Amino acid sequence: EVQLQASGGGLVQAGWSLRLSCSISGFISDDLAIGWFRQAPGKEREWVSCIGKSDGSTYYTGSVKGRFTISKDTTSDTAYLQMNSLKFEDTAVYYCAAARGPYGTDRYRIGYYELWGQGTLVTVSS
Repeated sequence: EVQLQASGGGLVQAGWSLRLSCSISGFISDDLAIGWFRQAPGKEREWVSCIGKSDGSTYYTGSVKGRFTISKDTTSDTAYLQMNSLKFEDTAVYYCAAARGPYGTDRYRIGYYELWGQGTLVTVSS
């Protein structure tokens, strides 16, 4: 059984950094595309970033480009989201998700991802 477990959230001040982790069990992470999503209070869940399978190609939503970095360590089957220069508007519950399907134009869609971890709360104080 494939399971994802997100961790690393917390309360930080604006401008600080956090690194979120997504531990993957039950599947080889090299065969999975990993996405990070977030959901702020009262808002819909939105795509933040994703990383491909073996080629490791990465994509970011515009509001985090240049501040967030997604990565995947296949030796430990863990994905990361390094978040720098955090802003108040980054406050949200962050979710990691995994997909086994072809890594194409659907990679931004919630429906592309078949496996989800529990969320981890990131709170940025202004």
